[in-house]
Amino acid sequence: MKFPNLSLYCTTIAMALIAAGGSACADATSYAPNEVTVTWSKLIRESDTTPTLQVVVNPLLRPESPISHRANLALHRLGANYVRFVPWLPYPQLAVAELYPPANGKTSWNFKLIDPMVNDFMKATAGHSVIMNFSTIPEWMFVTPSTVTWPTDPNQVDWSYEQGTTLRDTSLKTVADYYARLVSWYTKGGLKDEYGVWHNSGHHYHFAWWEVLNEVDSEHQMSVQDYSKWYDAITNAIHKVSPSTKFVGIAFAGTSSWNPGDIEWFKYFLNHHNHRPGTPLDMISYHFYATPPGNSTPAQWPPIFFSQADGFISTVKQIEQVRKQLSPETKTDCDELGSILPNDNDPVQIKRMISSSMYWNLSGAMYAYIFAHLSLLGIQVTGESQLIGYPSQFPSVSMVNWRTGVPNARFRVLELLHQNFHAGDRIVECHVISPGIFAQAYITRHGEKKLLLINEQNENTQVDVPGAKGGTEEWVDQVTAEHQPGLRTLKHFHVTLGGLAVAVITLKRGM
Repeated sequence: MKFPNLSLYCTTIAMALIAAGGSACADATSYAPNEVTVTWSKLIRESDTTPTLQVVVNPLLRPESPISHRANLALHRLGANYVRFVPWLPYPQLAVAELYPPANGKTSWNFKLIDPMVNDFMKATAGHSVIMNFSTIPEWMFVTPSTVTWPTDPNQVDWSYEQGTTLRDTSLKTVADYYARLVSWYTKGGLKDEYGVWHNSGHHYHFAWWEVLNEVDSEHQMSVQDYSKWYDAITNAIHKVSPSTKFVGIAFAGTSSWNPGDIEWFKYFLNHHNHRPGTPLDMISYHFYATPPGNSTPAQWPPIFFSQADGFISTVKQIEQVRKQLSPETKTDCDELGSILPNDNDPVQIKRMISSSMYWNLSGAMYAYIFAHLSLLGIQVTGESQLIGYPSQFPSVSMVNWRTGVPNARFRVLELLHQNFHAGDRIVECHVISPGIFAQAYITRHGEKKLLLINEQNENTQVDVPGAKGGTEEWVDQVTAEHQPGLRTLKHFHVTLGGLAVAVITLKRGM
């Protein structure tokens, strides 16, 4: 059983703790057990946080997939901003638009397989901002021992495509021009290839954000010095094509297994002196996945997940100190937040995930926990990962059932947060001493009083919320599972939370 940071819940020093990245809840030692008390008049900070998700390209997103329509429909109905779209390396033909180097006056630009997925994504997110990230670089641009090949079947997973650490063109012009042409294809109606030939696309999308590469501390084993040069070259080239596009940098993977030296990535990248004059540092990004030990049992997972989440939150505080010192105008997007089970492609593990909703609710509850803490820290974007995963491509990260396309509990938690909490809401002081219960209170932009409750335990727990009678409760638990969040009017102030439930209490007007 986990006791959630009770040392942070001190009324007399709450504001000081928040300034240092602490919790909104006060020390509950002087309050009644199992009771959530909110001081609605005591503002902690205004939230600047948007909950959202990432969409990683794989065959189940192709139009001919039996679940792609249902998954994209769920994405459309969600209506989130900052949705991240990532054509990624396990499926080279779905991620790379120029698989062969130009030669003898001819090029291999080909969007036949890529365009349908981009079109479906842009339709599903119409009216909302997106973060595009074609992270996979054509392998012919790298020095490799031999020519890199890939499966003829575009649906066959291939983890060997990414090779090489040194570019053939060390001036970075080739790689920068590749990304400028990609953006031109989607925003300017087509692209002019390496020989000056125009290829018409008919696309005139608006890309509000472009993220430069992915998990660069591991993919192609870049140093921060090299990556910063790449970032400068690519953003400069894209800006010539799409001047209004803003950029996201780093996409750092190492925050899941943080080492003291990792902070140097952020110290270097966020120092404007390490970039070309005028290079925009609009936003940084980094990732976190909870992963239990391989020998652990599902019964042991809840405290492990929330403990690892606490470790990540501590890391965020360190990064925030650097960002505020070096580049306070730069925003932050934690654009891969989730969990990955060890050996999650193992058939036994997959069967375990399918047969029980507990894992999906646990992962969703942990995401809600991280969202609440990061809203206290002023993080702008919290992106859950990912829309579709399935056997062979991280099934335990999926937010929909990969057999049916129906949203699972992870998506339902995001849906609940997105509908109830927005940038501009006011976070106010609350406290609770029920072990394993997390609470955070908000006054929305429309003046509604809302309370986010998270049960970190896999057992039913009752908490008392004075003033809740006559209000409404929306919740996701192991009973609602893949269904829409539950909704009921509260007849008293006792609230029973199912195991690993996430609930939002909206108080009756005037309370």
